[in-house]
Amino acid sequence: MKPELHALTASRLLPDHAENDGERDALNRLAATRPFRQLQTRYDPHTRAIWVWMNPSPRPCLNPVLVDDLSRLQKRIKAAYNNAELFEQYPFTHVVLASKTPGVYCLGGDLELFQQLILAQDADRLRQYAHKCVHALYLNTCNLELPITVISLVQGQALGGGFEAALSCDVMIAERHSSMGFPEMLFNLFPGMGAYNLLSRKINPGLAERMILSGASYSAEELYEMGVIDMLVEPGEGVVATEKYLKSRNRAHNTVRHMKLVRRMTHPVTLQNLLEIVDLWVDAAMQLDSRDLLKMNRLIYAQNSLGQRQRKQADIVPIQRRGEWRKQAAQQFPLTTHLGEVVPHNRRTREHCRRQ
Repeated sequence: MKPELHALTASRLLPDHAENDGERDALNRLAATRPFRQLQTRYDPHTRAIWVWMNPSPRPCLNPVLVDDLSRLQKRIKAAYNNAELFEQYPFTHVVLASKTPGVYCLGGDLELFQQLILAQDADRLRQYAHKCVHALYLNTCNLELPITVISLVQGQALGGGFEAALSCDVMIAERHSSMGFPEMLFNLFPGMGAYNLLSRKINPGLAERMILSGASYSAEELYEMGVIDMLVEPGEGVVATEKYLKSRNRAHNTVRHMKLVRRMTHPVTLQNLLEIVDLWVDAAMQLDSRDLLKMNRLIYAQNSLGQRQRKQADIVPIQRRGEWRKQAAQQFPLTTHLGEVVPHNRRTREHCRRQ
């Protein structure tokens, strides 16, 4: 591959910055094959689910690399579903979005990047980042435009854009110790990646507005009582509880999927509306003054502190080893085993496997 193509991919958000059709095609081909940098994925045949673990660095937030990984993963999952041979080997009905950072789901947008772009008054780059976030969240709201269900598993703090990412999924499962909220009000901004639209699908719009304007964090128990969270589980039991949920819903997947379609028809969230709102958010961000940015520093410090304590090698996927894995055809998107090991080829379980 040409060195200049490497340089393009390292410095630009794919594929929005291609100068011409040829460059765009080359960037798309590269994006479709290169490994993820801040995501880990695993296919579980027993629950027919693709597990997606966010592993952002150096801070547990929606930085441009993680957003790019999420966008590329969505495309690969759609391609895998439409590949008959691959789907026969990996039939899935659910995608679960979780976090590898202990105690943190996601702390929102990359505030350090926001601050840099606001100080430079670079509205174009901030808008580019925001639009890419909105496109990824919108695809979650419509289940990647596939007959599947996207689920968020929250095991800790979810703030700002992280809360919006969890809300964009059809089903929210949270451990009891988790907390969520929109702190943007603390530095004179509002959550612009769909918070109001997504909350209004589940609760009264007036209550959604009060939650956003309060700037407060809410416990998982409070959000469950409001109807924001669909399933509340005990600390440390999120993965096991989600597996049980998946198995029960697979037996009634047709009913559940169509009920979610009814909700989307009754409370539609459109991409155009989300983009218009995020453009307002960019305009508002460009008007923040030095006092507002100083207040933003407190949250930047919190993001950095948690990032420094992040245990990158932590394994929070307590899936027991089940049988022997057998090599199959070449895969279309990266997968890992239940042990967190990267699998270079498709594998699946066999009922007549050896005992472990």
